[in-house]
Amino acid sequence: MPTSVPLFPLSTVHYPGVVLPLHIFEPRYRRLVTDLQAEPPGSTRQFGIAAVKSGREAGADSLEQIHEVGCLAELTRVVEHEDGRYSIVVTGTQRFKILDIDSEGPYLRASVDLLEEPGAEEAQSLKTASTALFLGYQRALGALRGVKLGPTPELPDEPTVLSYLIAASMVLDLSDKQSLLAAPDTASRLRREQVLLQRETFLIGQLHSLPAIDLIRQDS
Repeated sequence: MPTSVPLFPLSTVHYPGVVLPLHIFEPRYRRLVTDLQAEPPGSTRQFGIAAVKSGREAGADSLEQIHEVGCLAELTRVVEHEDGRYSIVVTGTQRFKILDIDSEGPYLRASVDLLEEPGAEEAQSLKTASTALFLGYQRALGALRGVKLGPTPELPDEPTVLSYLIAASMVLDLSDKQSLLAAPDTASRLRREQVLLQRETFLIGQLHSLPAIDLIRQDS
């Protein structure tokens, strides 16, 4: 059954389990934070985050301008500034698909279907390779930035959590980020991430040995 949630379009993609700090200055989203804080104790203070297809968040108020798959965000910390702005922290909880957008109220609301996350059992067989590729990507990216990495971090054992951590951590353009959020299941997401990790690690290696203009010519 469709659920109605406040909607916050952003120029970024948010994922379940990921913590995201936000600076709230636009009047209608200040109102959103105020309304969420006014909900009764014990309420789940959440809204939907969906990525804008192009341009800035301001004026993005239709399905033509906003990606249809987004992520619910639970409000976990709020700091109100003297001028009315807010600094907030949210945590992603569950994906959704937008069915319709209502722009008549003080802020956007969306009618959404909450999306389940099938495929975790099949994804078990992809976990080891995905972890190895991700660690290799992190090492290559650290070397490119001149950062010496510490001990190998302990990554999540649960495939779905791992898939979202990889998606959030990779340096990708918005279309690739969105495709990972919209993947139909965990196994599909991990397979896509393996392709992206191999591609990005290869490109990072090329940047070490080729001037940027030569790399551009090679790709053309």
